Amino acid sequence: MLAIRLPQSIEKRLEKLARRTGRTKTYYVREAILEHLEEIEDLYLAEGAMERIRSGEERTIPLKQVMKRHGLQR
Repeated sequence: MLAIRLPQSIEKRLEKLARRTGRTKTYYVREAILEHLEEIEDLYLAEGAMERIRSGEERTIPLKQVMKRHGLQR
């Protein structure tokens, strides 16, 4: 179970959409979360990796080296 507070303007839009389509507000909130959760996870993982690279905890590998290692060089 999850309870969220939305700005009144968003709540009204959600209510209007639900009323017009015969679906529940919960349906649309769930759909929005499922649609964007992976993007948000990827963003936070990428930000964490960038921070580790900048701080020297993690190193990058040049593309040329990766391609050679995996036999993808022309």
